[in-house]
Amino acid sequence: MNAPNRHELFVLEDDEKALEVTEDTKIPNAATFKIVKQDHTVGNMLRAQLLAMPEILFAGYKVPHPLHPYFLIKIQTDGTVTPQAVLEQACTKLIGTMSALEAKFKREFSFKDGEAHGGTTAGMGAMGAEDPYGAGSGGAWSGQRDYLDF
Repeated sequence: MNAPNRHELFVLEDDEKALEVTEDTKIPNAATFKIVKQDHTVGNMLRAQLLAMPEILFAGYKVPHPLHPYFLIKIQTDGTVTPQAVLEQACTKLIGTMSALEAKFKREFSFKDGEAHGGTTAGMGAMGAEDPYGAGSGGAWSGQRDYLDF
């Protein structure tokens, strides 16, 4: 009814910028970034990544309204680096973290696929090879490798 069309929540228009920067005039070494067509998922990951960096004094985000597909993230640094540069570093680190997580995920499930298609693990009965959650024959508590073990 009032909600926008689904594609408007993630597809940028031709004249729309994905990022807008507003320098803060009242707080030194601070800026507010408007990140368009994203939501809490990216906002919270960016905030957490920024707060893990030693040169960050403050990092927080807010979604002004749930029907508007953007969030604002405010960053204040200690002055050794600009907020723009630290946001770029945080994005690069976050991409690296997500790539590593994806690689672990694929490796773990290719390991499980190998077991299910002929390979057996010591101590796993016929039930364990068919159960996608590894609950057969004692499951994760019996010392066997589980799909959540990274």
